[in-house]
Amino acid sequence: MFKMILAASTALTLLATPAFAQQVLRIGGAVDGELSKVDAQLDSGEYADRYTFQGRAGQGVRIRMTATGFDPYLMLRGPGGVSEDNDDEGEGSTDAALALTLPSTGTYTISATSYRAGETGRYHLQLMGDNPGQPSPPSSRRGATNDAQTIRPGSDVRGELGAGDDALSTGEYVDVWRFNARRGESYVATLSASQFDPYLLVRGPGDLSEDNDDDPAAGGSRNSRIAFTAQADGEITVSATSYEPGETGTYRLSLQRDGGGAQPLRSSSSGPAVGMGDVRTGRLENGDGQLESGEFQDIYRFAGRAGQELDLRMTSADFDPYLLLSGPDGFTAQNDDDPAGDTRDSRLLVRLPATGEYLIGATSYEPGERGAYQLSVLDGAGQVAERSAADNAPVQISIGEPVSGVLEAGDNTLNSGEYADAYVFTARRGQRIRAELTSSAFDAYIMLSTPSGEQTDNDDGDDGTDSVLDMVLAEDGEYRLRVTSYAPGETGSYRLVVNPSQGSARQVSVPGGARIFAVMVGVSDYGGVANDLPYTDDDARQLAETLRDAGSLNPASVVLTNAEATTQGVRDAFARVAAQAGPDDLFLFFFSGHGDRNETTTGPTEPDGQSESIVLRDGQISDTEMAQLFGTLNTRLALLVLDSCYSGGFARNVVDRPGVMGVFSSEEDLTSAVADKFRAGGYLSHFLRQGVAGAADADGDRLVTAGELATYLRRQFVTEVDNVEATTTDGQRNYQNLVIDRGGVQVDDVIVRLPVTD
Repeated sequence: MFKMILAASTALTLLATPAFAQQVLRIGGAVDGELSKVDAQLDSGEYADRYTFQGRAGQGVRIRMTATGFDPYLMLRGPGGVSEDNDDEGEGSTDAALALTLPSTGTYTISATSYRAGETGRYHLQLMGDNPGQPSPPSSRRGATNDAQTIRPGSDVRGELGAGDDALSTGEYVDVWRFNARRGESYVATLSASQFDPYLLVRGPGDLSEDNDDDPAAGGSRNSRIAFTAQADGEITVSATSYEPGETGTYRLSLQRDGGGAQPLRSSSSGPAVGMGDVRTGRLENGDGQLESGEFQDIYRFAGRAGQELDLRMTSADFDPYLLLSGPDGFTAQNDDDPAGDTRDSRLLVRLPATGEYLIGATSYEPGERGAYQLSVLDGAGQVAERSAADNAPVQISIGEPVSGVLEAGDNTLNSGEYADAYVFTARRGQRIRAELTSSAFDAYIMLSTPSGEQTDNDDGDDGTDSVLDMVLAEDGEYRLRVTSYAPGETGSYRLVVNPSQGSARQVSVPGGARIFAVMVGVSDYGGVANDLPYTDDDARQLAETLRDAGSLNPASVVLTNAEATTQGVRDAFARVAAQAGPDDLFLFFFSGHGDRNETTTGPTEPDGQSESIVLRDGQISDTEMAQLFGTLNTRLALLVLDSCYSGGFARNVVDRPGVMGVFSSEEDLTSAVADKFRAGGYLSHFLRQGVAGAADADGDRLVTAGELATYLRRQFVTEVDNVEATTTDGQRNYQNLVIDRGGVQVDDVIVRLPVTD
């Protein structure tokens, strides 16, 4: 019932050893591996490889493991109490398979192993989405019907997730977009947003079911990307949603044909020659050549030269035009709708990469469409819209230097039709800037790209039409700003300035230096009152050393370990340190040791009838008493960190007033494990030291905020504590989960201001 070292209790439980390397496996992916004598082993002697994947509550998955040299065995562990094993897929088969609906969102671990100890050999492992168990958008909220909007391949659309939208059954707001596709056509959907973590779902006929959280090719970007192929003719839905329930904000959704969708035109195709300035009329009809997907097409030949810019336009009142272009060295380009106009007409602006013969395909969006059309071959010099504003010759600006400009016809445009001007400036990691774009002529929109290519957008500033980006830059190097408008074709003058920013008022007002007043308690030697614990006294000493080395710990702070950590000693230390901490300071109470639960009939109502406590050398301090102690504080912020069994039960009692944040190593009815692998009394103690020393400073601004610390701790627990078992007092089994309650503490409230380094 106290904090304890958890041991394996079954023959198929993984040993708690760092020898198990974990590889990431995405849903829809597969891997070929090998069990060998250099692999880590289960405690019963089987070799095993471990793979992790991110799953969502309600998502269905199928896992299959095949091998010819040994009898495969699968194990799955994860949040929500998931513990599934399988030996044989079916009668007469030695392959292993698991199929289930995931109960919780989080990190799941697959162990690929063998039925008998010591078996080795090669295997194939597949992780597949199982359509019946996955969220199937649209999922109505309060009986509402999600009206899907139409998106055309080759286009970008803007949208916004917000209260009033339909929601998935798991709580995330969702917008559903639809389009028609033919079997075998390939597409790429990309969802980008700066105000929430984007998540994409694609569903369609033929059991098409694809989900994605983070683009695996985007180098750490949170944006979502799915490449998929239509399994059958029919309507496909692309759902723009978020990773966490309730997230809101604007987004951009792009749907592009992968490889052009239609096939590259072949040089053997016959057709009349066209030259610059030609305007041709034609007709799609029975007897014309056809694409493999069924669209009629006419072919025209054009002699192009490297660097030449073409403006191809196709109009029709009878059908939805579509333009294709093929050229030397496998060059292809295509367009459905003119990005600068609200029409179905097609316009393709492109710079030719090489000298040689180009084939222009005049076709339709839908198979079998017929009718008259007009094709124009124009000089596109200075009007090539397919170049993004980032490809302009950008103007170099300096931080603090305002510039003025004009969006006008003739400027380069974004693919979605907005005019854009480009600027660059140089900055360093951790530098905070405020970019302001103002205009009385158009609805301003600003886009910032980092040196590594991650993009952040903003539409509305304080007055609703100007655009403001206030952020900390996470990289050293050259940043690109694109000045554009919210709607295509808007023009007019504007003013842009990138100024240094001090951050929010809460951050600016926080002084540096030794402003953390702390009481840090760790008990390893319980003197016979309870079983002794390794490293827990070191947790308190090392946290004090970490804060002291950073120049953050006030000399009034106190460390109590072992025999010093009596109930009265802790009360006295709390009162003494709290009396010296003022309104500009942060008060920290830290404890690493045993925790306990007791039945209660007094004090605040406990839903489970149990009161939680920390166990000291001669007695206990309950959650109710801790709340009373925290009620005496008069500080900017107060932080309660408990690394002990059942510690999550303190949240309800202590985090009940403004300015108090709680961090707890386990839920209120579950045990908390010793972190032997880190030589620490607990995982929370180890990660807390790293976080306040600077590891949690994600943006490099030398401020560790409440949001950054919470995010860092959660991510470390997902990585290192995702498979650590925990139990209740009556023997129910689960996994150790971190509990963080910020209460009224804001995301950007400062926990510690780190010293500035050169």
